[in-house]
Amino acid sequence: MWRPRGRPQQKRNPLDGNTGAPRADNLAALRQFMRRVWDTGDAAAVDDFLAEGYTTHSDPGDPWDGQTLTRQTFKERLATSRAPFPDLRFELGDTVAEGDRVAVCWTMLGTQTASMAGRPPTGRPIRVQGMTVYDFAAGRITGHRQVVDRLTVAQQLGLLG
Repeated sequence: MWRPRGRPQQKRNPLDGNTGAPRADNLAALRQFMRRVWDTGDAAAVDDFLAEGYTTHSDPGDPWDGQTLTRQTFKERLATSRAPFPDLRFELGDTVAEGDRVAVCWTMLGTQTASMAGRPPTGRPIRVQGMTVYDFAAGRITGHRQVVDRLTVAQQLGLLG
């Protein structure tokens, strides 16, 4: 095979980043994480997916924004986030896996049947879109950056005047 002089042929590495975890494995792990943890609220499953330190790098409006959580505090975050919406679930859309990151577009659905931020339950459904970029190391999720349409949540729940 002909190669330009001075430029050695680089072998394509099927592994990503420095973890040695194939992209497909990170993507599969993320899908399982979303189903087992967020869709069902299975706090015990957090231990199967998260690194001991999980950093919320950017998630404007989230009480945990900018914090590094232990698995235990992530479980508390999960319980707090799901409490107003016990039927919470995510429909996953487009995904992109690059290096040690997986980006996913999603739609969050649920019905507010319990109080939220001191406000009584509305019984109203929500359908909100967002996107999250998850970081991985050694096959475990270490954090995220996220954008969520929180204004639409407030509108759908009738919280804006």
